[in-house]
Amino acid sequence: MYVPIIQNRISNQQFSFQRRPRKEEEADLHQTIENGFKVAGVKERIAITHGSVFPATDRDTFIGSPYGEGAKEWITFLKLYGFNGNQLGPNGALADKNYSPYNSSALNENPLFIDLKALTSDKYGRILSKKTYENITLPVIIDDKNYDFSNFEEAKYSYYTALNEAYRNYRKNLAKGNPNAIMLYNQFTDFKDVKLTPLTTKGQQYEEEGIYRVLSALNKTSNFEKWDWIDRNLILEKRNGNQEAIKRYDYLKNKYKDSIEEYQFEQFIVSKQIQENKDFREKIGFKYFSDLLIGCSKMDLWRYQDAFLEGFSIGAFEGGDRPHQTWGIPVLDPRKLFIGYDKLNVGGEFLKEKLEHALEYCENIRIDHALGLIDPFIYKNDTVEYDENHNQIKSKVYGNFISTFTDNEGSRLDDYNNYPRILERIVLPTLQEHGLNKYDPVWENLCCEPETFKKIYYQEQKLPKIVQTEFSRVEGESNDNWYLVGSHDTIPAMNMPSADGGWRKGNYAWDSLYLAGYLHQDPTRAEECQAFCKKISGNANQNESQKIQSEKELVKAKFAELFTKEKIMVSFADILGITDQNIVYNIGGSNNNLNWKERIAPDFIDKYYENLSSDSPTALNIPEILITAVKAKLDMQIMQSENPDKTRQELHERYKPLIKKLEYYANMLKEKEPQEIAS
Repeated sequence: MYVPIIQNRISNQQFSFQRRPRKEEEADLHQTIENGFKVAGVKERIAITHGSVFPATDRDTFIGSPYGEGAKEWITFLKLYGFNGNQLGPNGALADKNYSPYNSSALNENPLFIDLKALTSDKYGRILSKKTYENITLPVIIDDKNYDFSNFEEAKYSYYTALNEAYRNYRKNLAKGNPNAIMLYNQFTDFKDVKLTPLTTKGQQYEEEGIYRVLSALNKTSNFEKWDWIDRNLILEKRNGNQEAIKRYDYLKNKYKDSIEEYQFEQFIVSKQIQENKDFREKIGFKYFSDLLIGCSKMDLWRYQDAFLEGFSIGAFEGGDRPHQTWGIPVLDPRKLFIGYDKLNVGGEFLKEKLEHALEYCENIRIDHALGLIDPFIYKNDTVEYDENHNQIKSKVYGNFISTFTDNEGSRLDDYNNYPRILERIVLPTLQEHGLNKYDPVWENLCCEPETFKKIYYQEQKLPKIVQTEFSRVEGESNDNWYLVGSHDTIPAMNMPSADGGWRKGNYAWDSLYLAGYLHQDPTRAEECQAFCKKISGNANQNESQKIQSEKELVKAKFAELFTKEKIMVSFADILGITDQNIVYNIGGSNNNLNWKERIAPDFIDKYYENLSSDSPTALNIPEILITAVKAKLDMQIMQSENPDKTRQELHERYKPLIKKLEYYANMLKEKEPQEIAS
């Protein structure tokens, strides 16, 4: 193969053209992008990648892990291109037959995120044999798609087999006095002794959860509402001193001791690996954002039954003729949140424990459905009815916001206005205890906004919001807000201009005149502005290829607009350019059979560079978008200056080398692999 050699204008070294940076170029590429984001004023650059989405590396365990070797590959890639954090989804154990992380447990970790290969190493005493590991996993499959899928049922089977063997080998090795097993035992013991509340340790929590798993197996259902009375109310009655419940609990604890301890051991192993990942991230300066789900699992509800309103669920208010959304999420009883003004009641303790758990291993947090912590829309479970096609009948749902909901006697459910005090008395103090101020988290406020919510959220607490630029402009919005084009619940950004009849191209948020003007505010760049506007707007005389190209340029303009704000978030699918029709991580409010299954391809790095160097790239060329954003930010400084001409000259001189470097790397990423030349 003939490889042309050219001179590197940046470092004066020779290199061969290729579509990816060489190892020795990565440091300069990273620093160039960091400098670009700094000039553009972007402080927080967060990718959105839920736990199951992370790629496989050595072998496929049918599900991603935010703590394994695939996570390190993804984090390293993100760090190279200027991202300094990642927003995870809720990371608790998944409910049976329900793959949504927003229906997972709120107080434990998902054992399917354990890096099984690590268990075959000396570090873990080889508690999983390599033979079993290879039998229950598959070699990674490389194909032409730039995405993969999780297979949750296969993953559950594989992990059940692997973790059962790992626990049995741990016990055998411990009995033999194996040093690694003894080390694990000591760490396991320390883990179980960690205090969660003055009266509860991790060992106690996971013992109760282990008993729940035992009872689910004995009763052949994880829905505890179908169990007999004593099992259904076991923890509540035990805490209340019911001798029958205490006797039943002790019987289960002793009879199924090994099964319960195996569950505790799983939680120990996954927590140990989370800490190891945290240590890795701290070394390179990369943050994880946990996701505080508004709901909880059946297991959480079983352990904290007295904290919740019986017969009610949280949903979402829908106006017009649309039926209200019925989520089936338990509602914390407002009368069980506080005791007086200085103590938490059982509901407040549960919420506090959720927050502490979400922040234990993560540096920041996303607050899911902020409305639910102030004035949730709730409904009576027995009023939800469906027609013969299983479509929900709107008129049959009896629901309202908790601030105005009345019981059968006409009394308000939140008669002491406890929900509006949750932020001030539980959430904000807990954030402060973890070194976070109220502007740091991602507050998910994308919902209807009743008066109570607006009063607490905006007027009293003055909290930031998410600005989704798919529907909004960034101009004039606060830098305290978080900005994104698309989320984990939206179609890929590159598909947005042509989707749903193309309404976005006529929407004010996508208006080409606005975008061109916002990104070219210096009058001396008027010709550039006009050319840019023409490039992103398209016209009726374009052929299909030209139309597609102008739509791609329009999306790039939206990301350049995004890259001028302080706190931004970008979906993994948009970074990698995953644009296949119908491939969306989650289609909100739907039962699509592909929801939650999309995953990063094992060879995502190769696919990323192949995409950027193709004739029709859809992945984000970060240096290219930064060029537009940096120039836009320089324009803004010039226009705010008392002496624009002087400021223009100074800024252009100062940042000309940066823009040249960004151009160099943007073009390098577009280069194709050298073609083989016949001799």
